Amino acid sequence: MAEVLVYVDHVDGAVRKPTLELLTLARRIGEPVAVAVGSGAENTAAALAEHGAVKVLTHDAPEYADYLVVPKVDALQAAYGQVSPAAVLVPSSTEGKEIAARLAVRIGSGIITDAIDLESGDEGPVATQSVFAASFTTTSRVVRGTPVITVKPNSAAVEAAPAAGTVEVLSVTFSDQATGTKVVARTPRESTGRPELTEAAIVVSGGRGVNGAENFAVIEALADSLGAAVGASRAAVDAGWYPHTSQVGQTGKSVSPQLYIAAGISGAIQHRAGMQTSKTIVAINKDAEAPIFDLVDYGVVGDLFAVVPQLTEEIKTRKG
Repeated sequence: MAEVLVYVDHVDGAVRKPTLELLTLARRIGEPVAVAVGSGAENTAAALAEHGAVKVLTHDAPEYADYLVVPKVDALQAAYGQVSPAAVLVPSSTEGKEIAARLAVRIGSGIITDAIDLESGDEGPVATQSVFAASFTTTSRVVRGTPVITVKPNSAAVEAAPAAGTVEVLSVTFSDQATGTKVVARTPRESTGRPELTEAAIVVSGGRGVNGAENFAVIEALADSLGAAVGASRAAVDAGWYPHTSQVGQTGKSVSPQLYIAAGISGAIQHRAGMQTSKTIVAINKDAEAPIFDLVDYGVVGDLFAVVPQLTEEIKTRKG
């Protein structure tokens, strides 16, 4: 069976969920070979093997921490040359898409970004995408070179499938461009204790109807009762009610959770583009004609300040 390269997104050896999802998808089209680079790369092997990696290629060097993107592209290109894979899968983060695009240019291959599903086809992997603000679903495949595909988080359920996970040290020669952009400072992100927005299984978002930064406490309380991430519409973010890092939409982050709850959000196309692939969508809005109700699975017409606290209390009660 052909091998499939999977680029590993990890933090000091702790493998992030989107990578485990990629391993599940990779097994549909071949044998996953994971590529882990940077600090703690060698510590990823156990988790990767548990989820289907037949081989784990690792490499650590100061360049991965000291410079942006290009050293990681060099490493993935080295792995590509060693393995000659049937496809290369990369998590569809901002950095992941840049790594994938640069690799595709280097190896002369086509690229598919933001796939939400992946299947084996007679002429190579077939990717499903949600396009044009999620108005259409398309299936496509790369027709030149080795497919390079980025996959959105929460596109596949994580499935354990123990494999050998043989660890090999990857030989990497950094290019002249690798040291072109140096990281001069880092500021740790303050932890809220909530899941990462793009990876969360449940997202609760507030919009213009929240009517003030202080009122986002209502949204946060519901999110915390569900173990969810908190999102915000562009209107709420532009008004300064919530951080830009939490914006969901075409000019913010795209999410695809199992459950998306929109409170006080009208459903403008800009917002819909970032959440319409959510598996189940619930909207709470006092305007029965709000566009958001056109795409929801469940809608509540009512004042969010009356509905959301009741919902939060009911969840807490059922949890015991």
